[in-house]
Amino acid sequence: MALPVKDQLRYWGITAAILAVLLYLLGDVLLPFVIGGAIAYFLDPVADRLERLGLSRMTATGIITIVGVLGFALMILMVVPALITQLLDLIDVLPSLFKELRAFIEKQFPSLLDQESNTHQMMVSFGETLKSKTGDVLQTVLSSLGSAINVVVLLVIVPVVAVYLLMDWDRMIARIGELLPRDHAPTIKRLAGEIDAVLASFVRGMGTVCLILGTYYAVALMLVGLQFGLIVGFIAGLVTFIPYLGALIGGTLAIGLALFQFWGDWAHIGLVAGVFAIGQVTEGNFLTPKLVGSSVGLHPVWLLLALSVFGALFGFVGMLIAVPVAAALGVLARFATDQYLNSRLYTGLEGLNQDDE
Repeated sequence: MALPVKDQLRYWGITAAILAVLLYLLGDVLLPFVIGGAIAYFLDPVADRLERLGLSRMTATGIITIVGVLGFALMILMVVPALITQLLDLIDVLPSLFKELRAFIEKQFPSLLDQESNTHQMMVSFGETLKSKTGDVLQTVLSSLGSAINVVVLLVIVPVVAVYLLMDWDRMIARIGELLPRDHAPTIKRLAGEIDAVLASFVRGMGTVCLILGTYYAVALMLVGLQFGLIVGFIAGLVTFIPYLGALIGGTLAIGLALFQFWGDWAHIGLVAGVFAIGQVTEGNFLTPKLVGSSVGLHPVWLLLALSVFGALFGFVGMLIAVPVAAALGVLARFATDQYLNSRLYTGLEGLNQDDE
C-alpha cells in the first residue's frame, strides 16, 4: 500500500532540506565534483556516439580524455597567457580611460560636472551605488573563489571525477532508475526525460554557441585592431548564454574601448560595431535555432532570477547548479500546472458533470 500523500511530501521535503543544508555547508568542497559532473554530462552524448560506432565505453572515454587534455594544454599554452596579459593591461589602462572620459565630458557636456546640477548629483549617486554593489559582488566572488578554488585541487580532482563519471554514466542512470519509488517511477522518469531534454538543448547547445561566438568576437576584434579584443570576446562569449546580454555587455565594452582607441576614425569604430551586429544576426538566425531550438523553456528572466538566488544562497557552486535547477523547476511547474488544469479544483462542478455524462 502506498504511503499517504502527506507522508510522501514530508519525507521528500525533509530530503530536500537536508540536501540544501549540505550544499550550503559543503559548497566549497563540492565544487570540483559539481564541475566534474557537469563535464561528464556535457560529454556523455559524445561517448554514446563513439559507442554506437563500435567502441567500448572505456575506449570512448579514453579518446575523449586524450582529446580534452590536448585541447586544454593548447589553450593553456596559447590562449590563457594572452588573455591574462590583456586583462592586466586593461586594468592598468582603466584610470587613464576614465580621465579621458572626464575630459571629454568637460568639453562636450560641461553641465554634467556642475556640482549643483541635478544631473551631476544623480550620476554621483548612481556611481556610488554601482561601486558599492560591485564591491559586494566582487567580495562575494573572490571569497568564494579564494576558499573554494585551489588551482592544484581543481586540476587534479575535476578531470578524475569527470573521467570516472563519464565511464560509469549509463550504469549510474540505470541504477538510479532502479531505486525510484515503484508507484511514481514512470512519472519521475518522464519528468527526468523532459528535464534532460531542456538541459541538453540549453547547456550543450548554448555552451557550443558561447564557444563559437566567443571565438568569433575575439578573432574579429583583434583583426580590426581593437587593443583588448581577446578579453572582450572572452567576456561576450561567456555571458552569451543569457540572451542579448552577451552582445549588450561585449558590444558596450568594445565600442567604448574603440571610441577611446580610434576616436575620429569612424571607420574602425563602425567595424567594431559591425562585428557585434554580424554576431547577433548569426546567433539569432542560425546558431541558436540550430543548436538550441525554440522550445527550451528557460526564459531569460527566470534564468537571471535562478542565478541571482542560488548565487546569493550557495555562492559560486550555487551559480553552477542554477541552470539545472531552473530547468527542473520549470518542468515541474509545467507538470503541476497540467495536473491543476485536469483536477477537480480547476474544473469544479462543470468537470464533475462532464465526468457523469
